[in-house]
Amino acid sequence: MKNWYMILILILAVSCSSEDDKMDELEETLEMEMKLGEEATEDNFVSDAHETTGTASLNEDETLLIFTDFKTDNGPLLEVYLSTDKAASEYVSLGDLKGIEGDFEYSIPSGTDLTKYKYVLIWCVDFSVSFGHAELK
Repeated sequence: MKNWYMILILILAVSCSSEDDKMDELEETLEMEMKLGEEATEDNFVSDAHETTGTASLNEDETLLIFTDFKTDNGPLLEVYLSTDKAASEYVSLGDLKGIEGDFEYSIPSGTDLTKYKYVLIWCVDFSVSFGHAELK
C-alpha cells in the first residue's frame, strides 16, 4: 500500500511540474508579445524572382515599415513599394532598398491607405520584377 502512495505522489508531482512548465512557457510568450507591442502586424517575406526572406512589420501608429532579419539578392535599382497587388499595378514607393541584408526602417507617407496598399514589394525597377513580397494584414 505504501508503494501506491509513493507512485500517486510521484504522478501528481510530475503532472504538476509539467503544468508549471506550461504556465512558465505561456507567461514567457505573453511577455515577449508585450515587448513587441510596437509592432501591430507582421508577415514573412515570400520569394518571387529572387530568394527573399525576413519579416515586414508596421509600428503601432503605422508610420514606419520595419524589416527584420531581411535578406535578398543584389540587383539593379531595387526599391521598396507598398502596392495594391503583387504586380505593382498601383503603388507608393518608399525609396531605394537600404541594403540586401539586415534590419531597416522606411517612413510611410502620411495619408497612405494601408488597407489599399497591403503588399510590400522589393521591386527591381530596371526589369519590372518583384524579388519578393510580404502581405500586411
